[in-house]
Amino acid sequence: MSWTRVFVLSLLPALLLLHLFSSEVESAAVKDHSKPRDHKGAARQVFMPESDASSFIKRRSRRSTQYYEIQIEQRVKIAASEQRREYNEEQRTEQEHYVEEVRDEQNERTRETNEQYREYHYDGLSPQYYWFH
Repeated sequence: MSWTRVFVLSLLPALLLLHLFSSEVESAAVKDHSKPRDHKGAARQVFMPESDASSFIKRRSRRSTQYYEIQIEQRVKIAASEQRREYNEEQRTEQEHYVEEVRDEQNERTRETNEQYREYHYDGLSPQYYWFH
C-alpha cells in the first residue's frame, strides 16, 4: 500500500505543472498568413498537360538493363534447380526399381531353394511334418 501512495503523490505535482502550462498555451497550430492562397496555382502545380504526362510515364516505364539481367539470372537458376530436381527424382526412381528387382530375385531364389529342400527331404507323409529325421 505504501508504494501506491508514493506513486499517487508523485503524480500530483506533475499534473499541477501540466495544468499551469496548459493554461498559458492557447494553440499548438502555427498559422502562416504571409502568402495568399491561390487554389488555381496549386492545381496547376499538381496537374500537367496530357502530352507531358504520357512522355513522363513512357520514360518512367522503361526498366534498367540490370533488372532484365536479374530476371534472366533468376530464370536460369530456376531452370537449373528444376533440372536438378528431375534428375534426382529419376535417379531415385531407378534406384527404387533396382532394389525392388534385387529383392524380388532374392525372394524367388529363396523360394526355389526352400522348395528344393522340401522335395529332397520329403518322407512321403502328407502333410510334411518333419524334414529332419
